Amino acid sequence: MFNAYIPVANRTSDAVYQVLVNPVLGTALVEFRNGYCYKYSNVSRRAIINLIAQPNMSLGFWVNNNCVNAERTNTLSLQLV
Repeated sequence: MFNAYIPVANRTSDAVYQVLVNPVLGTALVEFRNGYCYKYSNVSRRAIINLIAQPNMSLGFWVNNNCVNAERTNTLSLQLV
């Protein structure tokens, strides 16, 4: 199965370095500025599409509301090599 992630347009954020999303699978890969990376699954597909479509949306705000503090999401810590 082809698992392609879409890089979200770079935006200024104090906490989030980069976000990659897959609206088909409902997943988000988030790299924080402190070096930690997480894979969030069961993320709202509507929220993912909204993030892609709205280039002025805050990455930190989006990650907090739709990944970190969302009861529906599952979190997997990723280790960068």
